[in-house]
Amino acid sequence: MIKASNIVKRYGEVNVLKGVSLQIEKGEIVAIVGASGAGKTTLLQILGTLLHPEDGTVTIDGVDILKLRDDSLAKFRNREVGFVFQFHHLLPEFTAFENICIPGYISGKSKSEVEKRAKELCEFMNIQHRLTNKPHELSGGENQRVAIARALINNPKVIFADEPSGNLDSVNTQEMFSLFLSLREHFNQTFVIVTHNPDLANISDRILHMSDGIIDQEIAATRIMYQTDVVS
Repeated sequence: MIKASNIVKRYGEVNVLKGVSLQIEKGEIVAIVGASGAGKTTLLQILGTLLHPEDGTVTIDGVDILKLRDDSLAKFRNREVGFVFQFHHLLPEFTAFENICIPGYISGKSKSEVEKRAKELCEFMNIQHRLTNKPHELSGGENQRVAIARALINNPKVIFADEPSGNLDSVNTQEMFSLFLSLREHFNQTFVIVTHNPDLANISDRILHMSDGIIDQEIAATRIMYQTDVVS
């Protein structure tokens, strides 16, 4: 699903990534771990088409994303990848349902098709009773479920998550773990997750450890398992 070769990224004279290569298969959950400043988020943003490296190649499902022009890259990003962040980035003036639908509207799909998909996702995640609420009226866990539904609205091939449990309490964190596993089970989603949370890393299939701008080791996950039925 994802193949990166010799990714190099610099900010001025600072080499943030020093020739990173990796391969991720369809349906895998891969965690990227390491100390702050190791280059994890920069790598995630390059794999997710948000940043451009100085050198290297990145393909997602066979598409060389670094060769796409800006408009084609924006369309690819909207349709083929989804993002989940620590701070949700929901638009406060819109309801939960509207936030979920926005990427679908941008993709050019019909309103009815987008809203049907959004309702299905909300029911899957047990947030169908919160559709008319705005983000400030939702709990942290509910906001994160809205953000995940928004990431899934266009049926992307890959979900990129940057510290998705960083703003959640322990109960909501465990529910999110269950949700990721359930999404992979039901939709064969591919997940690439940057995290400092060892429990989240250990639900993955593989853990890639970064240090000083390189992947210096692959760690076997202990495969902590959670109930994969989503709980309300």
